Amino acid sequence: MAENKTLATKASVTAFVDKIADPAKRADAKALVKLMQKATGEKPAMWGPSIVGFGSYHYVYESGREGDMPLVGFSPRNAATVLYVRAGTPGSEALIAKLGKHTAGKGCVYVKKLADVDETVLEKLVAKCAADMRKKYRS
Repeated sequence: MAENKTLATKASVTAFVDKIADPAKRADAKALVKLMQKATGEKPAMWGPSIVGFGSYHYVYESGREGDMPLVGFSPRNAATVLYVRAGTPGSEALIAKLGKHTAGKGCVYVKKLADVDETVLEKLVAKCAADMRKKYRS
């Protein structure tokens, strides 16, 4: 069975964020670190080379594959910042509908810039998704 590529690392979140070349993306990343830390009560940690995660949970699939992932997180990519907020969790769709300008995938939300979204709604979404993941995985 293939090993998970996304693993928690000891890399510095601050160093990662400080190396983001685009000043606007760097400012958004700093704001997201604060927002997600406040919403989850968890300290940020690097997962793989480019995901800032908060908290963690352990999963086991029916196939036997298992691993650990952050409860919530984000990754500042060139095209958009990916918010890993488990968009499919119950009740999250109502918050996502109020979020502002974004696109959504099965388990994440994409935003071009943080100014495009309502940060109060985003904080509620992050808190809800983290709580739902804790409940589901009893972490």
